[in-house]
Amino acid sequence: MDALLDEMYDGFDDKINGLGLKCKAYSVKKLLIQGHPLKTDYSVISYVKDNGMVLITEDVENGKACEENDIPCILINRDVILDAMVEQLKKYC
Repeated sequence: MDALLDEMYDGFDDKINGLGLKCKAYSVKKLLIQGHPLKTDYSVISYVKDNGMVLITEDVENGKACEENDIPCILINRDVILDAMVEQLKKYC
């Protein structure tokens, strides 16, 4: 299953694609530049649904919309980011 990264994560798609995973990551920002009509939350969620993707976002409302409509979503929040920071910090502490 491919992933669509919300605009705030532009650039992470390139990093994810460089990991050798079976899925491909796409950026809303790059798709907009290519002319895809992804200007609203609704259009982004519809794109994810229509293309059988998972949405990666920190937008809680988008996460709720995905959940209500059985659309796969990875909701990133400060706790997830903090957990990643702590794991890295353990190398030094």
